[in-house]
Amino acid sequence: MKKIEFTKMVASGNDFVVIQGLRTNLSKLAKNICRRSFGIGADGLLVLEKSKKADMRMRIFNSDGSEAQMCGNGSRCAAYFLGKKRLTLETKAGILAAFVKKDNVKIKLSCPSRIKENIVLDIFGRKVKVDFVNTGVPHTVIFVQGLDKIDVFGIGRLVRYAKIFAPAGTNVDFVEVAGKNIIKLRTYERGVENETLACGTGSAASALVFASKSNTSGPIKVHTRGGEILTISFTKEKNTFKDVWLQGRAKIVYKGVYYV
Repeated sequence: MKKIEFTKMVASGNDFVVIQGLRTNLSKLAKNICRRSFGIGADGLLVLEKSKKADMRMRIFNSDGSEAQMCGNGSRCAAYFLGKKRLTLETKAGILAAFVKKDNVKIKLSCPSRIKENIVLDIFGRKVKVDFVNTGVPHTVIFVQGLDKIDVFGIGRLVRYAKIFAPAGTNVDFVEVAGKNIIKLRTYERGVENETLACGTGSAASALVFASKSNTSGPIKVHTRGGEILTISFTKEKNTFKDVWLQGRAKIVYKGVYYV
């Protein structure tokens, strides 16, 4: 049997298996290694490789085996794993800058595309206005009341596969305003195909849409399902955003050997 050394990491409740420089069928490996009862169990697999453009190249595979363009909380885990105070990560969404201070990791996300507001969707026979923005990966943001009672899986899956977002699909963020510059968030993640305890790019997407609608300058505090409060800071210029930063804690849970 082949042995693969791995590190299990978590950021805001998003958990990842981290491996380095492995050449194999990574999609198949991700499916097996992320299975919670039969593998290590994780939302995704982070594969770190040498890069000619940055300190390290990061590839992210979802638990269903699909490869994502980027992952906010995964990027924070990778930055913490590398053990440098300042570094850059090469991703399919571009080069990301990161700053690490103890277990607190601040990462600069790729520039978001223009927010598309008030898209009308038919959700279980009801016309609902949603907003869309790409913060490295696509996100649809839905503002709700009574966040704890929302059917995140049922509605999330319906919106995730809506024709308007085909063929790539979308992540779906349910947001409740909790105060000035404070929101609560639950996310249905594409690739995981279920609700996760947190989503970094989803936190950023939700914060930017909230800032656009409420005309606030931030930073925005995002309460995640995993219990951590993430901070999203940015520069706002008219209807566009730049210098978007995601900040929160990351940690190593354990290390071990996985047998293939």
